Amino acid sequence: MALSTTRRTPLSDQVIAQLRAQITSGEWPVGSRIPTEAELVEQLGVARNTVREAVRALAHNGLLDIRQGSGTYVLATSELAGVMHRRFADADQAQVAELRATLETSAAGLAAVRRTERDLELLAAALGRREGAWHSGDAEDFVQADAAFHQAVVAAAHNDVLAAVYADLGEVMRAHLRYDVGPELIADRYVSHDGILDAIRERDAARASVEAGRAIGACRE
Repeated sequence: MALSTTRRTPLSDQVIAQLRAQITSGEWPVGSRIPTEAELVEQLGVARNTVREAVRALAHNGLLDIRQGSGTYVLATSELAGVMHRRFADADQAQVAELRATLETSAAGLAAVRRTERDLELLAAALGRREGAWHSGDAEDFVQADAAFHQAVVAAAHNDVLAAVYADLGEVMRAHLRYDVGPELIADRYVSHDGILDAIRERDAARASVEAGRAIGACRE
């Protein structure tokens, strides 16, 4: 989605809407750094103060994270997701693991029953990116790729309510993945997710749920 020049007032509200659209559409994925203030001024054709006000508003709502000296990063895809991230920032990680198990095992079982051929293609691609991220050695890239695979499993369940709830908990889940994986990737702690995809492909709901549950927290075992 290309940014368009702002033409109508109030400028701040319109800029907020355009930046939010970049986030919710996926043009600026969670974890990515958005264009600099100067770049946004040029792209949007508005004053620097207007851009700054819009960015601060979205940061206040939990969509953006302003990191001094580093830039501004996408934190969540919706205001509710931002609220959930703040609400559970200090949650007990064992309890987050239980929440993940509840949602992801159910999603995997549903996905095994409802998946389409297109879902299998997307899951295979996500799994490939996950493996590539592991071999890159970058822990944060791996966390993002692993989260994307689990999101693809949830999407394959074809339950809009489950998908929305999981998306709103996205940063909570990624924070747990960071805790689980640790600051660096260690070879003997790699947890294959091939079994999840195989079970979904074979329409084995029971095994898909078991495989999904087995993957949670396995890095720390």
